[in-house]
Amino acid sequence: MSLNDRLLLECPLLIAAIFICGIGGAYQYGVSISSMTSPSLFIQELVNITCIERYGVNLEQWQISLIWSFIVSIFCIGALLSALLANSIMSKFGRKKCLLLNSIPALIAAVLMLLSKTAMSFEMIMVARFLYGMNAGLGLIAHIIYLVECAPKRLRGAVGVTVASFISLGKFSGQLLGISDLLGTRERWPWLLSFTGLTSLVQLLTLPLLPESPSFLLLATGDRPACEQALKRLWGDGDYHLEMEEILKEKVVQQNAGTRTVLQLFRNQDIRWQLISVIVIFTTLQLCGINAVYFYSYEVFRQVGIGEKDLRYAALGTGLCELSASLSLFFIAQYSGKKMMLFRGYALMSVMLVLLTITMCLQTHLSWMPYCSMVLIFLFIFSFASGPSGASAPVPGELFTQAYRSAAFTVGTSLNWAGLFCVGMLFPVLVEKMAHFCFLIFLIFCVSTCLYVRFCFPETNNRSPLEIAAEFKKIHKSVKTPSNELTKNYGTLCETKF
Repeated sequence: MSLNDRLLLECPLLIAAIFICGIGGAYQYGVSISSMTSPSLFIQELVNITCIERYGVNLEQWQISLIWSFIVSIFCIGALLSALLANSIMSKFGRKKCLLLNSIPALIAAVLMLLSKTAMSFEMIMVARFLYGMNAGLGLIAHIIYLVECAPKRLRGAVGVTVASFISLGKFSGQLLGISDLLGTRERWPWLLSFTGLTSLVQLLTLPLLPESPSFLLLATGDRPACEQALKRLWGDGDYHLEMEEILKEKVVQQNAGTRTVLQLFRNQDIRWQLISVIVIFTTLQLCGINAVYFYSYEVFRQVGIGEKDLRYAALGTGLCELSASLSLFFIAQYSGKKMMLFRGYALMSVMLVLLTITMCLQTHLSWMPYCSMVLIFLFIFSFASGPSGASAPVPGELFTQAYRSAAFTVGTSLNWAGLFCVGMLFPVLVEKMAHFCFLIFLIFCVSTCLYVRFCFPETNNRSPLEIAAEFKKIHKSVKTPSNELTKNYGTLCETKF
C-alpha cells in the first residue's frame, strides 16, 4: 500500500465526499450521454404519434430526425448555459450549497421524463433534456472544484481523476440499463431516462453531512475557525497551520479581492499560459476523435460478424473498457503525473488514429482486417480513458488559485460543451463527406496537444498553484510576475496573522 493510499484511508469523510459528489455530479453526466441511444427509435415514434394525434400531421423522416437531433443537442445548450453561470453561482452560494441546489433541476427533469410517454408529449422530453444539461454543466464544475479544495495537496491529483471514473461508470450504467433485458424497451424507456433522479435524491439527502470547502470558508467568507473545523473533519485531527498558511498565501496573490470574473481571467497577463493550457486541453477533449471511434465501432462490429441484435451488447464492451481504464486512474495518477498522462495518452491516440485510418481503408480487401480495427478501437478507448479523460478535468483547479478557479472551470467546461455540440452537429456531415478519413482531422488535434503538453506544460502533481506558476515561468521566460513584491506582501501578512 502506497503512502497516498494510507493517507486517503485516514480521511474517511473525504472518501465519502468522493462518492457523494460523484453520483450526483459526473455520474449523472455519463448516464445522460449514453442513455439516449437505446430508446431513440421509441422517442422518434412518440414524436410522430404525438403530431398525428394532436395536429393530424404525419411527419416525414427528415422532420422526425430534425426534432430528434434537437432533443439530443439541447442537452449541450443547457450545460453550456449553466457552465457560463457557474462562476457567479458558486461565488454567491459556495461549493456545497451549489451542489445541493443543482439536484433540483435533475429531480424535475426525472419527473418530466417519467410522465412524458403517458402525457404523449415529446416537448416534456425536450425540457427535461435541457434541465439535465443545466444539471450536468453546473454539477461537473462544482464537483471538481469541491473535491480539489477538500483534498490534501498530495492527494489532489489522484482525487481529481476520480471524476473521469464516475463519468465512465455513468456511461456504462446508461448502456447497461438500456439493453432490452432491462429498461431499453418500448414500455420501460421512461424509467431509463428518469434514472438519474434517483442519484440526485441520494446526493440531496447525504450531501448535508459534508462540510463546505475549507478554501472557500477562509478566502470567501473569512471564517478561519470554520475552515479549521472543516479541515479536521475531512482530514482528521491534527495541526493544519501550514495548510491554512498556504491558503492565505493565495489571498495575498489575489490581493484580498473576491472571486474574479472570466473577463478578468482573460485580462491577467501573469496567468496567460495557464489559461492557454486550459483552452488547449479542454478543446481537444471533445475533438480528439473519441466520438468518431465510438461511431465507427458499430460498423467494425458488423464487419466481424456481430448481428444487429447483439450490437448493443458489443457496445457494452467498449463501455466496460473505458470504465476499467478509468478505475485504474487513481493508482496511475499517484505514480504518473498529469503531464505524462496527457502526453502519453495523446501520443498513443495519435498512433491509433493513423492505424485505424489504414485498417478501415483495407477492410473490404482483407477478411481479417476488421479484427485489427476492433483491437485498435479498444486500444484507442483505453488510451483515452487512462490519460486525457481523467487528467483533463481537474487541471483548472490545479493551475489556478481560488480567486480564478471558478472562472477557469467556466472557460474549460464551456469549451467542452461547445465542442460536444459542434461534434454532434457537424460529425454526421464529416462522415458523409470524408468517411473514415475524418480520423485525420482529429489526428491534428491529438498531435498538436501532445506537442504542447510535452514542451509547454509543467507537471502539476503535489504542487500548489503558486508552485505551478513558478514552473510556467521557467518554461516561458517571457512571462513576468512581480514575485518579489508578492513575497514581501506575504511576509508582512504572516507577521500580522501568525
